[in-house]
Amino acid sequence: MVFIRSILFTLYFVTLTIFMGIFAFIIRFFAKKHALSYAQLWTRLTLQGLEKLCMISTQIIGQENLPTEHSFLIASQHQSAFDTFVWMNLLERPAYIMKRELIRIPLVGPMLKLSGMIPLDRQGGIKALKNLIQDCQKAVDDFRQIIIFPEGTRTAVGEKVKLHAGTVAIANQLNLKIVPVSIDSGYCWPRNSFKKYPGTIHITIHPAITDTSNRKETLAAIERSWSSIES
Repeated sequence: MVFIRSILFTLYFVTLTIFMGIFAFIIRFFAKKHALSYAQLWTRLTLQGLEKLCMISTQIIGQENLPTEHSFLIASQHQSAFDTFVWMNLLERPAYIMKRELIRIPLVGPMLKLSGMIPLDRQGGIKALKNLIQDCQKAVDDFRQIIIFPEGTRTAVGEKVKLHAGTVAIANQLNLKIVPVSIDSGYCWPRNSFKKYPGTIHITIHPAITDTSNRKETLAAIERSWSSIES
C-alpha cells in the first residue's frame, strides 16, 4: 500500500507541477509581484496531496519561538525533500537558500528565482559566499525570512555531519537571529527514497540564538538545540 500511495503522490505532484508551471508564464510576464504567493500555493497543494495520499501529517512545536522581527535566519535540519516545501507556508515571506542547479529545472526553475529564492554556487568558494550574503541582504531589505540548511545536504535520520560556517557568516553580516529547527521528516520521507511512509513529521522550533559572534560556539549551539530533541 505504501508503494501504491507513493506512486499516486508522484503522479499528483508531477501533474500539479506541470500544470502550475505552464500557468506560471502568466505570472512571469504579467504579474511578477504575485510570484511568491503563487509558489506558496504550489507548495501548499503539494503538501496537501502528501497528507491525503500518503497519510503524512505535520506537528509544529515551539512556534512561539519565532522572532517578531521581519527577518531572521531559520537553521533547519535537512532529512528529506519535505523540508524544502514546508516553510513556504509557515512563514509570511520565506526565502530558501538553495543549490544553484535548481534554477535550471524547466518550468520550476524560473519561478524559484522570480519568487525570491536565493541560489548558491556550492563550488564557488569565498566569491560565492560574498554573493550569497549580498543576495541575503536584498532578501532582508524585502522583509524576507531566510531558510538555510547548515548540513548542506539531506542527511539520514541520526546522521551527524559538519555544519557549514556560512550560516554564521550570514547572521553576523546581516545582524540576524538564528532560529534552530529540528525535524524528523526522514522517518516518513527518507532521503533518496521513492517511498513515503504514513506518520507524523515533527517540526520543533527552538529559541533563537542572538549572540553569533563566535562561529564555533554558534554552530555548537545549533547542534545542541537539534540534539535536545533526540536525547
